[in-house]
Amino acid sequence: MNLRKNDSKKEDDIRRSVENSSKTLLANIRFMRVDDPVRTVVITSAIPNEGKTYVAANLGRAMATSGVRTLVVDCDMRRRSMAKNLGVHAKKGIYSVLSGEVRLKDAVVKTQTPRMDFLDAEPHIPNPSDLLNSRRFSRLIAEAKNEYGYILFDTPPVGTFVDAAVLGAKVDAVFMVVREQFTRKDEVARAADQLRTANVPLAGIVMNFCERQSNEYYYEYYYREGKSSHHDAPKYSPSSTFDMQDQDYDDNTHTDAGAQNGSKRNWSNAPDLNADDPGAKS
Repeated sequence: MNLRKNDSKKEDDIRRSVENSSKTLLANIRFMRVDDPVRTVVITSAIPNEGKTYVAANLGRAMATSGVRTLVVDCDMRRRSMAKNLGVHAKKGIYSVLSGEVRLKDAVVKTQTPRMDFLDAEPHIPNPSDLLNSRRFSRLIAEAKNEYGYILFDTPPVGTFVDAAVLGAKVDAVFMVVREQFTRKDEVARAADQLRTANVPLAGIVMNFCERQSNEYYYEYYYREGKSSHHDAPKYSPSSTFDMQDQDYDDNTHTDAGAQNGSKRNWSNAPDLNADDPGAKS
């Protein structure tokens, strides 16, 4: 019973940590352009499995709970996971809207978070990058801006597909999620260079799954009335503006020979990208 209580406390601490980090990220987004506020945001990563979808979902919740109507769009069309993360199911999606089959307002679904809606993508959409680069998608963004204060796009990793660079040129800001002790510096640098070459407004880096103890005191002070209990403090918690918590960490790791400082990389649940891409060739 005590073990269950301790686990519950740690889970609560982690949840608060994620919520606070998401709100801090949102605050930074708001201060980026005071006179011309950022409203359309792309979340991407350098490589797969860095937790970008989880970061996007929680940023969307922070946007909605701030009182602003928010639309989250799954543009990672080869590995659609946002619907599962949000716990929703949509009958129609992006392709249906762009083809004129349904209107945008009929394709979006409500989520468990008030003021946050979700637009899914149908499975096996051909040539996602061409679709994102189309005039129809630009018109979809303009239509969404008439209905929502924030539009948040989850896109594939930069190092895998060009989708983030294509869509990034159409939005106000792009944030790249980087998983600590997982992504190599050269991978991050290449992804950033690719985005800059495409004239994408790369606004910052969101550090994810950061192991920190530096803010343990604050958790104790606010949530345990100042009674220090070192072993109850969360093992993973954010300590800087852009730190967030990754929910899908798997201890089944192996050492990547190319990773700096012997860091471990987990590919146990990496997607089979070719299996979901009808246009991919083996």
